[in-house]
Amino acid sequence: MMSAIEDLRVKTDEQLAADLGELKREQFNLRFQAATNQLERPARVKEVRRQIARIKTLQSQRSAAAKA
Repeated sequence: MMSAIEDLRVKTDEQLAADLGELKREQFNLRFQAATNQLERPARVKEVRRQIARIKTLQSQRSAAAKA
């Protein structure tokens, strides 16, 4: 089974950008649910935040490699 970061490494820059947009929308919705005490899975907030960080890390690695 491939890890989350390995799944991301095979995606194109455009796919990563699209995933990042979806995750940011989900993060916004989760924050809104938390504020109104309607959050079903509190652990999902952490999962989404970490997934966003993984994508941003990969994007910055790719841009650094492109500049080198």
